[in-house]
Formats: sequence, structure tokens, C-alpha cells
Amino acid sequence: MIQEILVWITFLTAVGFLIKKFFWKTPQKSGDGNKSICGKSDCGCH
Repeated sequence: MIQEILVWITFLTAVGFLIKKFFWKTPQKSGDGNKSICGKSDCGCH
């Protein structure tokens, strides 16, 4: 009984993690996290 509950909790956590990783796209911040834009343009930040 308790083992089944722990297995379901682990399974649902894993599925939630995979959904978040592959399907849930979070918008990127325009600050430090987006270095590709700063590298392509000459913004004078270096």
C-alpha cells in the first residue's frame, strides 16, 4: 500500500519534470540569460 503510493508519487514527479523540460517553454529574460543577442550585435557591453 505505502509502496504503491511512493511509486505513483515518483512516477508523477518524473512525468511532470519531463513535461516541464520538453513542452513548457519559459520566456527568456533580456538580461544576463540571453548572451546570444549581445554576441551578435555590437552593443558595447564588453
